[in-house]
Amino acid sequence: MEADRSDPGEGDGERASDGEARLVHAVAALRAGGLVIVPTETVYGLAADAANARAVAALYEAKGRPRFNPLIAHVADVAAARRLARFDARAEALAARFWPGPLTLVLPVADSAAVCDLARAGLDTVAVRAPSHPLTRRLLAMFGAPLVAPSANRSGRPSPTTFADACEETGAAAAEALDGGACEIGLESTVVGLVDVPRLLRPGAVTRTEIEATTGPLAEAEADARRSPGRLARHYSPDLPLRLNAAQPEPGEAYLAFGPAPAGQRVLSLSTSRDLREAAANLFSCLRAADRSGASGIAVAAIPQTGLGEAINDRLRRAAGFVG
Repeated sequence: MEADRSDPGEGDGERASDGEARLVHAVAALRAGGLVIVPTETVYGLAADAANARAVAALYEAKGRPRFNPLIAHVADVAAARRLARFDARAEALAARFWPGPLTLVLPVADSAAVCDLARAGLDTVAVRAPSHPLTRRLLAMFGAPLVAPSANRSGRPSPTTFADACEETGAAAAEALDGGACEIGLESTVVGLVDVPRLLRPGAVTRTEIEATTGPLAEAEADARRSPGRLARHYSPDLPLRLNAAQPEPGEAYLAFGPAPAGQRVLSLSTSRDLREAAANLFSCLRAADRSGASGIAVAAIPQTGLGEAINDRLRRAAGFVG
C-alpha cells in the first residue's frame, strides 16, 4: 500500500491529533510486518521490525538492496541496546558521549532473535544506534523493540533528506510515512566497530577526532568492512556521471560548488561559506537536484579531507563509483 504523503504536522489540535494517529497507525503497520518511512537526524529511513525476517525481506526488496549488506538496528536508548549487543567499557563510553545521535556501534550480538539473521547479513555482530530525532524516538518507545531503518532510497541512490524525496523513492512500498521535516545532518551515521580494536567502518557526522578522544586511535576497516552498511564501492549514486575535485564545470555539466560559486545555469552551492556541516546537510539534496537538471554530468568542487570532510568525500567517492 502506498503511504499517505499529506503533512502530519502538529501546528494545532487537529494536526496534533492527526500526528498521533499516524504514530499509532505506524506502530500497528510495523507489528503487522509492514514498512514505514521515518525521519532521523541523519537521513530518512525505511523501517521494519528487526525481528521479523519476512518484513526485513520486504524491506530489502523495496530498496533493491544486496542482502549481504547488514542493517542498523535503531533503539530508543542505551538500555535497549544492551539487550541486543554485548557492551564493553569502550561501547559504554561512546554511547554515553554520543547517544542519542549519529553514531552506530558494531558489537558482538547478544540476542540474535531480536535482530534477525537476515538483518545482520548472517554475521555474529549487530550494528546498533539510538537516533535523536524526537518523532522516531517516540515511535521506537511506542513500538517497544528495535527497528531496522536503512535510508529510504532505492539501493545505490542518494539518500533522501526530505520527506518528499523519501516518498518518491520508496513511498509506494510503505504502509505509513512520517514527516519530520528536513534532516538536520544529511549524512548517514558514523559506524565504529568494537569487535577487537576500535575501527572506523564508515565516516560520518561524528568525526574521527571526536571518537578518538574517547577510544584512542582508530584502525581502518580492513576485513571488518563487511560488518558495516554503506560499504559498497558504488553507493549513494545519482544517475548522471560524477566528476570529483573539479575547479569548474565543463559544458553541459551541473556544478556543486564549495565556497564562492561561479555563475551558471546549473550551479548549486554546498556551502558558500565553506562550512563542512552545511555542505554535509546539502550534499544529497544537491546531488538529486543536479540529477534532475537536464545536465550531461555532475562536477563537484574539491572538499577538504579534514573533520566532516572525510565523510563527505567518502560518500562522493562511492557515488562516483570508486573508493580511495
